[in-house]
Amino acid sequence: MTQLSDAQFLDALRAVVGDAQVLTRSADQEAFLTEPRGLWRGAALCVVRPASTDEVSRVVALCHREGRSVTPHGGGTGLVGGQIAQDARGVTLSLARMNRVREIDAASNTMTVEAGVTLAAAQEAAMKADRLFALSLASEGSCTIGGNLSTNAGGTAVLAYGNARDLTMGVEVVLADGRMMNALSKLRKDNTGYDLKDLFVGAEGTLGVITAAVLKLHPRPRSVETAFVGMETPRQALDLLTLAQRRAGASLTTFELMPRIGVDFVLKHVADARDPLADENEWYALIELSSTASGGLDETMAGILEEALEQGLIDDAAIAASGQQRDDFWKLREMLSEVQSREGGSIKHDISVPLARVPEFLDAASEAVLDMEPDARVVAFGHVGDGNIHFNVSQPVGADKAAFLARWEEMNAAVHAIVLVMGGSISAEHGVGVLKRDLLPGAKDAVALDAMRAIKAALDPKGIMNPGKVL
Repeated sequence: MTQLSDAQFLDALRAVVGDAQVLTRSADQEAFLTEPRGLWRGAALCVVRPASTDEVSRVVALCHREGRSVTPHGGGTGLVGGQIAQDARGVTLSLARMNRVREIDAASNTMTVEAGVTLAAAQEAAMKADRLFALSLASEGSCTIGGNLSTNAGGTAVLAYGNARDLTMGVEVVLADGRMMNALSKLRKDNTGYDLKDLFVGAEGTLGVITAAVLKLHPRPRSVETAFVGMETPRQALDLLTLAQRRAGASLTTFELMPRIGVDFVLKHVADARDPLADENEWYALIELSSTASGGLDETMAGILEEALEQGLIDDAAIAASGQQRDDFWKLREMLSEVQSREGGSIKHDISVPLARVPEFLDAASEAVLDMEPDARVVAFGHVGDGNIHFNVSQPVGADKAAFLARWEEMNAAVHAIVLVMGGSISAEHGVGVLKRDLLPGAKDAVALDAMRAIKAALDPKGIMNPGKVL
C-alpha cells in the first residue's frame, strides 16, 4: 500500500480532529517540544489535539497504518524526556482537550476522569464530592492525570496512600493499532485474568495511550496537623519516622526530609519564605497527620514530638497553628526543586533504597560526590517515608555551569552504583524516558528486560508508540 505524503497525512489528521487542532507551525509546537530542564529539544511533523477517545483511536489507527510515531503529551512537566517527540515524521499527541470529569461515584469512592484533567482539577472535583484524591505533587497545577499514570507518579502522600498505580482502579487505553480497550472498572475484586491496567500505568506511553481512568477516592480528612521538626542526622529522622508510625498509625500521611542547605536556598530565593525554627539544624522533617475524625490529632502530634525530644531524636519543632503557617511549612518543601535552578547547574538523581538504608545511602553518596567535586553542594531531600530521595548536586559557587553539567554521567554512575549495591532503584518516581533508558540494562534484571521487550513487541509490533523511550 502506498503511503501518504506528509501533506496528505496532515489532511487526513485534520479530517479527524479539525484544522485548528493540527499544529504545524514551529511557534505553535514550541511548548510541546521542550521540557522543564531544557535537556532535550524535540522534533515532530505536527501536534494533534483530539477531543475524545474516538478521535484518539482514529488518529492512532492512521499513524499505525502509515508507520508514523505517536508521542503522548500531558502537562509537559516530566523530568526524564518521556513526553518529548524525537521523530520529524511523527505526531505529538496532546491530550489537553480531553479534560472532562466523566463521573464521581461517592458510594464506590471512585472518580472517572479523562487523561487531560490536571491533577489539581481532579483534586478539586473530589473535594466538591467531600472526598480526597490523594495524589499530590508540586506540579499539580499543570501536570495531568494521563501523565501521572503514564509515569506512575509518586509525590508527598505515598507513605499513606501509595503511588499513582495504587490509586488507579481501571483505565481506558487506545492501543498501538487504534483499538480502544475499555477497562474502566470500579471493582475492587476482579480475578478474570491478567490485570491489564498495570501494564499501562508506568509504561510512559510506550504500549498505548491512556485516555481515561477510574481513580480511587478516600474520605476527606476533617482534621490535619502539620509539624516542622529540626534534627542533626538522617538516622534521627528515620527513628522519628518509626516513632510517628507507632503512635499515629494510618494517620501519618506525610514524612518529608530536607537538608539545611535546601532550606537556605528557599529562604534566599523566595521572598515570603520563613524559617519556622529559631535555631538552625542540619536536617528537617515535615510531618503531617490527617484523620476523618474531627479532633484528637493535636494530642497525637504533641505526643510524638514530646517523646522524640525525650529520646534526643529532635532539637526543636513547630506545630502549625493556622492554615497560613501550614502553607509556610509546605512552601519550604515544595520550592526546593525550583530554587536549585537559581543556584546554577544541578545534577539530579531520583532514587529509592530500602528504608533502613536511607541514612547509609546519604552518607555514602555524599562522600562519593564530594570526592569527585569537593566544593559541590549536596541537596538531598524527598519522601523518606517511602525511601525515595531526590539526591541532587548543585554546582560549586562560581563554577562554570556547562563544565559541571558535563560530569552528569560520571556522577550518576557513582551514585547509582551505591543505589544498586543497596538493592535500590535508579528511578523511583520520575520514570525512565530518555534520561535513564541506556542505564536500564545495568540496573534491571536481564530476564525482566526480555519480558518487557516481549510485551512491547506484542502490543506495538511496529514500534510507533513513544519510540526511543524506556527500551
